[in-house]
Amino acid sequence: MSFQEQIVFVYVQDLERAARFYGEILGLDLVLDQGGCLIYQVAGSAYLGICDRPERAGIEGSLVTLVTGDVDEWFERLVSAGAEIIRPPQHSAEYQIYNFFARDPDGNRLEFQRFDDESWKVAEA
Repeated sequence: MSFQEQIVFVYVQDLERAARFYGEILGLDLVLDQGGCLIYQVAGSAYLGICDRPERAGIEGSLVTLVTGDVDEWFERLVSAGAEIIRPPQHSAEYQIYNFFARDPDGNRLEFQRFDDESWKVAEA
């Protein structure tokens, strides 16, 4: 028994605004429109679902981490788009990563991260 895919769902106040952020600014491909939820492919079999749930948007207990070798480029892109930056890019010796944190338009926390740890093996997309 195994899993074939993975989806992280986040709740948003304005589905159209969130769709612009995830589809246009982040450039994710929309793979399924369920009406109240949109599912985007992040990489391979990893997906992000955004759902129209205004009463639950921006919950602090969630974090979507996007792993990329282009942390600085993503930082510049989000700054240019006017996204809220929580913390600019920096190295973490403790976790052996280089990352920054931002928020989507509904306050959901996003982390853009590169692993410096050579033992991390990213699956081929």
